[in-house]
Amino acid sequence: MTRATLSEVLQPALAGGYAVAGVVCLGWEDARAYVAAAEAEGAPLILQAGPGARAHTPLPVWGAMFRDLAEGASVPVVTHLDHGTDPEDCRIAIQEGFTSVMYDGSRLSLEDNIAATARIADMAHAAGISCEGEIGFVGYAAGEASRGTDPQDAARFARETGVDAMAISVGNTHLQTTAGDGLDEARIAEIAALTETPLVIHGGSGVPHDQRRRLATGTSICKFNIGTELRQVFGAAIRQTLATDPEVYDRIAILSALHDPLCEAARAVIRGLRP
Repeated sequence: MTRATLSEVLQPALAGGYAVAGVVCLGWEDARAYVAAAEAEGAPLILQAGPGARAHTPLPVWGAMFRDLAEGASVPVVTHLDHGTDPEDCRIAIQEGFTSVMYDGSRLSLEDNIAATARIADMAHAAGISCEGEIGFVGYAAGEASRGTDPQDAARFARETGVDAMAISVGNTHLQTTAGDGLDEARIAEIAALTETPLVIHGGSGVPHDQRRRLATGTSICKFNIGTELRQVFGAAIRQTLATDPEVYDRIAILSALHDPLCEAARAVIRGLRP
């Protein structure tokens, strides 16, 4: 059994100078390909079920799928609830065997975010699993604008919540389909100087790949969430499959053709977070 908590994979990453990919999953096919990629690279992996995934498939199903993949893997696999804005989602995820939950109180005031996140962290730790929180607000491409993380607020948040990982807003944006202008490395350094908590970058697909590697290997950023660039590979592969064989109609045949492209793309992501 190789299910691991978030802390169990991020603390070695922090000490070893690398980061772990938090891959956003939308179904069995992509999650399976990502685990195959991690095994091929001999690297830990974080499987994530975010709000979109949970709207499509109930949490207990995600819990069962992730548990099956993690227990059959040869590398440590974290099964992680991403962006749990409702404490009830976090409670259910813990009940269903997730090994890590992210409580997202980033839209709340600082005081309310700290109080709510601390409660979820206590609940997670009592169950023997990890908790991630977010300070500042990571916005969305063509949607809500980001609010950058204040380093002093980050230090207080980490200290008072007891989270195992802290997501920060330093120029990153969710759902970017191309690389952006890069992250604010000076702000990252300020935050890192004030806390020993492993840092997390959401919206990692929008970070230039060379900066991603540099930050993964030279700072306390230990987790990059990667979703959009892998979904783009999924979309391109399915279009290619249908164009190559216009008569194909069987779901299993179509989705099976996506495994190798997704696995190779995920392997490249994992390698890009290591020295």
